[in-house]
Amino acid sequence: MTTPEAEQGGGGAGEERVTPEDDAARAEGGEDRSEGGAAPTESEAARPEARLERAVRAAEQALIEYEIAVETFRVEIENFSRLHEQKLGPLYGRLEELDARILEARAARSGDPEDRRRAEEARARLAPIPGVEELLHGWMDDSGLFPEAVAMLTDQAVRPPQRVRPSEEARKLYRELARKAHPDLAQEEKERERREEFITRVNAAYARGDEAELRELAEEWAKGPELKRGPSRAEELYARLEWLAQRKELLALLAKELEESAIGHMLQLAPDDPDGLLDEIGQQLLTQVTERERELAALLAEG
Repeated sequence: MTTPEAEQGGGGAGEERVTPEDDAARAEGGEDRSEGGAAPTESEAARPEARLERAVRAAEQALIEYEIAVETFRVEIENFSRLHEQKLGPLYGRLEELDARILEARAARSGDPEDRRRAEEARARLAPIPGVEELLHGWMDDSGLFPEAVAMLTDQAVRPPQRVRPSEEARKLYRELARKAHPDLAQEEKERERREEFITRVNAAYARGDEAELRELAEEWAKGPELKRGPSRAEELYARLEWLAQRKELLALLAKELEESAIGHMLQLAPDDPDGLLDEIGQQLLTQVTERERELAALLAEG
């Protein structure tokens, strides 16, 4: 088992950040190559953006390799976690059951309220928890509590939702906007998306009967989409390098979380023989189960 940091030569969340200028300098020094491993041609090198393009290609390749390493490690942890649960889960469950029964036996013998509390807490931890959806069904959705639920919890009367009757002017504005901005009139996907977003706002304003907002939307549509100056090639490349750097930082954080997880620590204890580690832990758990069974038998015999 190798961690993503090991595969990347030790880079990680705490590594020194590489700026676009650094990447460009490395590219100029020959540390990266164009696709296929070939050096840039003389015409490519003559262009002002050539260094940036080479730096972007190098950063992209490095990111791909790092993503592969992180995903490989994540899958390895997931598989080991599943195997851990299959092999050791029943033993952990048996230990928890024995601990609960031991506490219950002690409480029965002593009659101490504190012993009973401990026993009840141990038993409660083993009890299944009702599903969240079952508990909240009819009470809330992604937007929060339903008005009826809020009213019941606050002892207020349930009030029907306010009914809005748009004015004649609002209806007129809505019809005009719906005709002009309908998404089916779009010729390109990007324009369709813009129209769908706009019509969603129109529908919301009309549902509220907000005549003023409908007028504002009509003025907005009349002006048309804002024309923006497209970025230069150099700006695009710098933006790409910045995105690559941010993506690498996020992956480094994910790799760190994986390595510091309980299963990640276990894998790092026995990178060459994780199955052997599970067998060793299993034997330790079996020993603990045997000890608990003896303790429980002794308590029941005394009682």
